[in-house]
Amino acid sequence: MRDDATQQTVEDTAKLIEIIGEPKPDVATKEMPALDSHCRHFISLCPFLCISTADASGNQDVSPRGDPPGFVRVLDDRTILIPDRKGNRRVDTMRNILENPNVGLLLMLPGVEEVVRINGKATLTEDKTLLADSAVNGSIPALGVIVKIDDVFFHCAKAVIRSKLWAPETPIQRSEFPTYGEIVRDQRVPDGDAANINAELQTDYKTRLY
Repeated sequence: MRDDATQQTVEDTAKLIEIIGEPKPDVATKEMPALDSHCRHFISLCPFLCISTADASGNQDVSPRGDPPGFVRVLDDRTILIPDRKGNRRVDTMRNILENPNVGLLLMLPGVEEVVRINGKATLTEDKTLLADSAVNGSIPALGVIVKIDDVFFHCAKAVIRSKLWAPETPIQRSEFPTYGEIVRDQRVPDGDAANINAELQTDYKTRLY
């Protein structure tokens, strides 16, 4: 980083607006307080989201969540349920929610360039009756995240268009990037065997998805 870089930082909203400009009126007011039919339809098809949380000190975390399309359940126009599946047991998201309920969600639908964003307050539930409808292969999740919606809106397609995220010609070939076993070995287990780590991961993926 250049020594003079801090001299060019933007430190107030007025300067930010001077550089970027004002949003169009319909963009500035696009947040809705509840789900409409388009949001519900998007959620019913959605197989993937990212959830952003922070602890009481503001330390942030973003975590992916994925499942069969429609795994996010709409409980009412201002409430959704995200089932928690078996993972690495770090429970970063859950710990943060217990300290700070504010969450942000980014929902993505393969092939659709727009995304849905939701901001709200989260709580954790272990209600088996409520979670029963989120069972997969007979496995009921131990926990779920209930989000009370503060605002929801569709985000335009520019980022996805620029990235060509869903373009069939753009996927990276898996051989062009190290296996996760190689990454784990290099980052955390220097004496480990990447092939064995990969084999253990594949077993875990097959037996502990649900």
